Amino acid sequence: MAVTQISVFLENKSGRLAELTEILAEASINIRALSVAETVDYGVLRLIVDKPDLACERLRQAGFTITETQVLALEIPDRPGGLADVIRLLSNAGINVEYVYAFVGKAKDNAIVVLRLEEIDQAVKLLKKHGLEAVPAENIYRM
Repeated sequence: MAVTQISVFLENKSGRLAELTEILAEASINIRALSVAETVDYGVLRLIVDKPDLACERLRQAGFTITETQVLALEIPDRPGGLADVIRLLSNAGINVEYVYAFVGKAKDNAIVVLRLEEIDQAVKLLKKHGLEAVPAENIYRM
């Protein structure tokens, strides 16, 4: 159920993000979701791509520092409070949400969010019990 997320550490300097996106484009790698967190000196770009193994290989070859993390892609009701309900459910079960960001597409009438959780397997069981489905990695990569 988990999806591979690539985190890339980027220096805060002009052209670095352009270089990274060009590397992915040249390898025909499509970005499905992304998030950027920044500080004064560097940023952390979190990516979900359609070909994570190839993306990691190409970015490492180009000298980027990357890590791979397993995250959960979750369908949630696309309505006001949809995300709040999911976060409260996880919180009430003692499952910490480290971060969350939106996915670029939708599944049916639902939105998709990416969640970094301490206990993915426990969260999947809990969410399924409440009618919420994790999106399989192969479906995310094909969207």
